[in-house]
Amino acid sequence: MLPSLIIFIPTGVIMIGFDYGTSNCAVATMKHNKPYIIPLLDNHPYVASNLYAPSRDIISYWLSQQLTDSQRTVFMGQRKTQLQKAQTALRELKFDGIATDLSFGHTALTQYLDDPEEGYYIKSPKSFLGASGLADTQIQFFEDIVACMMSNIKKLTEKSLQREVTQTVIGRPINFQGLHGEESNQQAINVLTNAAKRVGFKDIEFQYEPVAAGFEFEATLTKETRVLVVDIGGGTSDCSMLLMSPNFANKDDRNEHLLAHSGVRIAGNDFDIQLALQGIMPSLGMHSLLKTGKPMPTASYRQALAINNINEQTTFYSAKNRRDLELLSRDAQQTDLVSRLITVHDHKLSYQLVNAAEQAKIQLSKRIEQTICLADIDQSLAVTVNRNTLKKANSNTLKSIGQLMQSAVTQAQCQPEIIFITGGTAKSPVLNEYLSQQMPNIPLVIGDHFGSVSSGLARWADKIYR
Repeated sequence: MLPSLIIFIPTGVIMIGFDYGTSNCAVATMKHNKPYIIPLLDNHPYVASNLYAPSRDIISYWLSQQLTDSQRTVFMGQRKTQLQKAQTALRELKFDGIATDLSFGHTALTQYLDDPEEGYYIKSPKSFLGASGLADTQIQFFEDIVACMMSNIKKLTEKSLQREVTQTVIGRPINFQGLHGEESNQQAINVLTNAAKRVGFKDIEFQYEPVAAGFEFEATLTKETRVLVVDIGGGTSDCSMLLMSPNFANKDDRNEHLLAHSGVRIAGNDFDIQLALQGIMPSLGMHSLLKTGKPMPTASYRQALAINNINEQTTFYSAKNRRDLELLSRDAQQTDLVSRLITVHDHKLSYQLVNAAEQAKIQLSKRIEQTICLADIDQSLAVTVNRNTLKKANSNTLKSIGQLMQSAVTQAQCQPEIIFITGGTAKSPVLNEYLSQQMPNIPLVIGDHFGSVSSGLARWADKIYR
């Protein structure tokens, strides 16, 4: 049986689901037999999965301050080196009059955009979970980042509910980022579990995100139906073929109804990165020519945008690559264009570029064309993209999602009667048009783009813990 999250309160037990998403975090519980998405900040139900620290070294220190005395003692023994570095960083920050608090969500993004060269910013740490080739210290660092974000969500939830939260069902993709199958998935689950325990969750279970979304959709059905749930999130795309029925509502074991699962690490972040490559990077010299007449190498352009790949970002921001970019600029027919890529390197603008593409993608859900201002790179620089740009840039990404759907159908050995689409990226008309073409004779239902998973997790938690 797949796992779930719960909250213990003085007057009883509240079951909650925790959608720790690549793009956003959300928490839901059951209220009057219906899912209730808990308002977390300024009555808004979602917190963007962003973190900003004035220094990378103080992340572990900040986390240590959120722990109980007994937890802190254990933690200090495990993070001795990191906490020693943190003390040095704290002294320097205080000497410079810089606040030492961490920021989350939109506030974190704003702080980063105000001065990309200062501090430490990370978007979507879930994208890194399960990554291959990480040293133990790197895994510990990501565990601390996840724990900091979970601590923030937990406190906001408790403030909203006026209750202590100690139990929960956490959503998980079918496959995390890693290349090593179940070994990578287990690494990711371990990070999430350790982080959740660190911040005070006592009972922790997991449920597949598309399955959770399916449970939410099931509540609307009147008869037994085969449903292909397609969850296009920020970091992963997942499909599940589920047999659903209002008659299954009270069943605690649904394994026989889960006919197929498939998932890949391709989703919203990839749409943003590909749009940036297609729409922005040509203005920085990609696709231009060297003085020899040969095409410009593209590796550094791709590395600059690979915000979901630690190794690629490390390579791009290395001193060696800075020297290589200088040589590339001198060898280019249009030196001024390649110098813009050097500006990205020098001012650490990778997240700026991907965020600009993401905002353009969002606007293209409402309009045909969108202008992207790139004044941080060059004061007069702007580019215009349209829906066709987005479609062309993501032709391979769309194809992978189509293959994912077919894989689930093949695995289930049956056709769905309904396709249920959820996830933030599913708002894109380009994606919706493509998905509707994959199985044109099957009805397509668009769910709550951000709330289906957390609501379904709450339903599952209520089932198994009631």
